[in-house]
Amino acid sequence: MKIILKQDVPNLGHKDDVVDVKTGYAVNYLIPKKLAVKATESNLKILEENKRQQAHKEAKLREQAEEMAQKLKDVKLTIGAKTSTSGKIFGSVTNIQIAEELAKLGYEVDKRKISFDTVKEVGTYKAKINLYRDIATEIEFEVISE
Repeated sequence: MKIILKQDVPNLGHKDDVVDVKTGYAVNYLIPKKLAVKATESNLKILEENKRQQAHKEAKLREQAEEMAQKLKDVKLTIGAKTSTSGKIFGSVTNIQIAEELAKLGYEVDKRKISFDTVKEVGTYKAKINLYRDIATEIEFEVISE
């Protein structure tokens, strides 16, 4: 029996895959648990339309991410931090501070998408920003003493 998976099912397939399974498995387990639907002609047409719309949305998101990556490529931030006389920072610089500095410049970036090594001293560092699945850019930021 051919079915369309509505969710990822271990050892069977991923969401929106059309797979062939034994009738009993489909009728008694997958369909009642809403993990799959029968692969009828109308359901296959709906699946194709959903895939087409999803591809369009992904293309748009990818384009926006590439555009943002180009804008962020040349951005340099300056972050002030309280330091000791030797240049050690009290605490550390966080991705929240970098996201706030980017917001001041007009770039809305989610703080969870910013990653970098721990910063404990004054100096120049690089942060990686993951904008989309495989689209990322690096920005340079300088930590100065306040």
